[in-house]
Amino acid sequence: MKLIKNLTFTHLVLMATLGSILVLGGAFIFQAFGFAPCKLCLWQRWPHAAAIAIGAATLSTQKRLLAWFGAAAAATTSALGFYHSGVERKLWEGPSTCTSSGLTGELDPADLLNQIMAAPLVRCDEIPWEMFGVTMANLNALGSAVLAIIWILAARKAA
Repeated sequence: MKLIKNLTFTHLVLMATLGSILVLGGAFIFQAFGFAPCKLCLWQRWPHAAAIAIGAATLSTQKRLLAWFGAAAAATTSALGFYHSGVERKLWEGPSTCTSSGLTGELDPADLLNQIMAAPLVRCDEIPWEMFGVTMANLNALGSAVLAIIWILAARKAA
């Protein structure tokens, strides 16, 4: 606890910003190795990009407000990661555009073909990679929750 109290606003913002850079960079590395992102994966990237921009913007005079925005961005991607984790584990359905619930049984063949052709190639309810039962969505959910806490600590330091 003493270590956390000794960290300055700048240190906390740098840690949170670097965390988002690493998560986003990791996502692009996985993509480069052939793990194409699904729709929910892409949604989880935007708040990290926002957190990186917010981290850079904290050089301005509105440090506390920006730190709260950074916390909101990290919390948003964490929530999306938990949601995506539930979709992967079939605890609930994901968006119909990236899960199996998009096709209905009462379609004529032409409509069915149109839905098949318009369906994304990467499904949100399939786990493309996991290690010891932990998926990329799980890692993002937990890691981003930690980043949100770091942002909150920074916002409190800026007061």
